[in-house]
Amino acid sequence: MPLTERLTSTINARPDELGAALGGFALFFCLFAGYFMLRPIREAMGILGGVENLQWLFTATFAAMLLAVPLFAWLNSTVPRRRYVDWVYGFFILNLLLFAALFQAGDSVWSGRAFYVWISVYNLFVVSVAWSLMADVFDAVQARRLFAFIAAGASCGGLAGPALGALLIERLGQSGLTLLAAALLAATLPAKYRLMAWREQGGAGRPGAPPSENPRQPVSGNPFSGIGLVLRSPYLLAVGAFVILLATASTFLYFEQARLVAERFPEREAQIRVFSLLDFSVQALSLAAQLFVAGRLAERYGLRAMLAGVPALVCLGFLALALAPTFAVLAAVMVVRRVGEYAFVRPGREMLFAPLDAQTKYKAKNFIDTVIYRAGDALSAWAKALLDGLDAGVLLAALAGAVCAAVWGGLGWYLGGPGGQPRNVRNGRKTGPA
Repeated sequence: MPLTERLTSTINARPDELGAALGGFALFFCLFAGYFMLRPIREAMGILGGVENLQWLFTATFAAMLLAVPLFAWLNSTVPRRRYVDWVYGFFILNLLLFAALFQAGDSVWSGRAFYVWISVYNLFVVSVAWSLMADVFDAVQARRLFAFIAAGASCGGLAGPALGALLIERLGQSGLTLLAAALLAATLPAKYRLMAWREQGGAGRPGAPPSENPRQPVSGNPFSGIGLVLRSPYLLAVGAFVILLATASTFLYFEQARLVAERFPEREAQIRVFSLLDFSVQALSLAAQLFVAGRLAERYGLRAMLAGVPALVCLGFLALALAPTFAVLAAVMVVRRVGEYAFVRPGREMLFAPLDAQTKYKAKNFIDTVIYRAGDALSAWAKALLDGLDAGVLLAALAGAVCAAVWGGLGWYLGGPGGQPRNVRNGRKTGPA
């Protein structure tokens, strides 16, 4: 069997979809390789400012999101949809160049805090925009088969990024890694152009496909229409609640990770290496799950398996942490949560948007992925700080995390079933959610 046929069969693609699937894979590889080189620096800078101050950084990130989302929504309403990614990524490339110059000038607690907040905004925006692009390029049937493989590009980038960061941090320093991340972000743009061209031939805009908006036009609506879409739609509100619960479970585990790493590894370089090792392990396991499990799981068992299975495992992990609050148990639960999110939950979440209109894919989705996600981060960060202030140790926070994960799983079960689909999707039409 020729290599292309074997690859097409392995990733569950049709022959005419292989190039587009590889383009999506390449885009996410470059995006995540750059981000994961910077992520260990962010974690170390968060510790530098004091673990007891992390809730303030989460709150500052949420405030930055509130300012940024209307600006990007205005841009989305102003420039053609096919050019929107160029503007957003170009802006963040300039930001990366500025931070590289700042790092070259020297470190400080406040520059570290600024970088921590900025990269927390950067990460959600660039990833949300990339998935909006994928939901725009591929139709719902293609998304169910291909999104797991495309997400595997993120895991490959997530493998390369920490490895490069750990190998090059001493040679290039923080400034050099930031410049390299800017170059990788710029490398995503040629892949974007190829995908938008294929969309008109074999994707969601192909002849005979359900009608869709013209990508040469801006997305309709005003800078705040995404908020209105979410507030008027029970379906999107449920997706938003799902994201808040995901963020809550993640934040509780993240705070415990930061505390234990700060205690065990006081040196900055050691912290960066520990975070790089964890990131490498997560991405390696995620890649295996995305290539060999996730796509076929979605096709055979549906979205419920993608959206409810991981929260159930995280709930069990929190209970294990309550019984044995050690770094080894915490690291295992963190790996399960992050592998589950990258391999199953995130592709499953994106499948929920594939049948919907462009305004929902770009504006409502962006509001959920950024403002609502960071609101969940900020609220759960303060809740975790409150629980820690009760001097109950890890037990109370772990039990609260288990309850949140259980509710998260129940909501995933609902969204993944036929009752969770908006009426227009159940009736076979491709418009905004009811």
